[in-house]
Amino acid sequence: MSRAFTLPDLGEGVHEAEVLAVHVDVGQQVREGDPLLEVETDKAAVEIPSPFTGTVAEVLVKEGDSARVGEVMIVFAEGKAAETPGPKTPAVSSAAPAAHAAASPPGKPSGNIPASPATRRLAREMGVDLQRVTPTGAAGLVTAEDVRAAAAGSQVAAVVETAPAPLPFEPFALPVPVLPDFSQWGEVERRPFRSIRRATARQMVTAWSQIPHVTAQDLVDITRLESFRQKHKEEIKAAGGRLTLTVFAMKAAATALKAYPMFNSSLDLVSQEIVVKKYFNIGVAVDTEDGLIVPVIRDVDRKSIRELAVELHACVQRTRSRKAALDDLLGGTFTITNAGAMGGGFFTPIINFPQVAILGFGHGRMQPAAVPMEGNGYEIAPRLLMPVVLCFDHRVVDGADSIRFMKVVIEALQDPEELLMSMI
Repeated sequence: MSRAFTLPDLGEGVHEAEVLAVHVDVGQQVREGDPLLEVETDKAAVEIPSPFTGTVAEVLVKEGDSARVGEVMIVFAEGKAAETPGPKTPAVSSAAPAAHAAASPPGKPSGNIPASPATRRLAREMGVDLQRVTPTGAAGLVTAEDVRAAAAGSQVAAVVETAPAPLPFEPFALPVPVLPDFSQWGEVERRPFRSIRRATARQMVTAWSQIPHVTAQDLVDITRLESFRQKHKEEIKAAGGRLTLTVFAMKAAATALKAYPMFNSSLDLVSQEIVVKKYFNIGVAVDTEDGLIVPVIRDVDRKSIRELAVELHACVQRTRSRKAALDDLLGGTFTITNAGAMGGGFFTPIINFPQVAILGFGHGRMQPAAVPMEGNGYEIAPRLLMPVVLCFDHRVVDGADSIRFMKVVIEALQDPEELLMSMI
């Protein structure tokens, strides 16, 4: 009996993946648990194990292909499905047999029609509804020849797509302008726009088009905090961590999120509800060679500065070496981005949809500032001032809320004792 291996559900918000490597060939004997493919999503690179023991009959993808969840990637001549995948193992589905596919109600979308990514593309191009195609391939697989036969006239052509792909510029897309031929003016190089860069573009456009962004900004005096950081950084380094300003920012943000929980929410327009999370999982934007990736540190409110410094450092290292697991990248409720490490000042970050706010920091610089004196009056003194910006969704929170939120963050960062007290 033939079995089809489809791209499994890889987690929250992941609909497609790019094939980085194919580890099997036609005719190869594979045991359950052996690696089949390595794929890259907008979240991470993931190795997918085989749910079957059997012989590879067909390999329908190659390196560089893009595939959507549910699309057939490999067909086994025979095999036995894995009984119970672990809770962190991507779920793997086997394709329905031909009789089941034929029984689907006409015109009703279904994600269970077995077909390779290339066949689906061909069907889209030829305007053929895969549900109306009689499959002739193994395990009820719809082949390219089946699609061409349907388009030739024996079956009714219809608008295709088993599960519409999430377009990068939905839902308020403008027509994409056609670019001129730049090579007429000189040498050019074309690089593939895919993987993390394409996923970042989709996420940014979705966030910018869906969320009415408002930005609040200020300066925070981190002179005392920097002295505290310098005093304890070697101690944290010996424990395997890095005592960066981002660590303190995470604790300050968790304090502010507890005080103003609407910043720790998501807007569900379908149900017309605001979903307020009771947990505090903070994502940290990490600049990598492959693009911007946001790993998530869970339960920030429950962890000490030392624990966060060690965990964040390890997570950043995994992310930059492309060894982060999907679990490292899912479940964030709020995001922090620090442009200060690269010397950046004030900037306007884009909210990490479907969150409702993002906190950004710039580079701290020594500047003259008016410092309160004992008693009355002020004196001008050099202080280490750091830009801080808060972008928020004005549908969910108001400007006054953002000022109060920022005040909590600023007061915590200006005074290490206040920060430590706020951790209780």
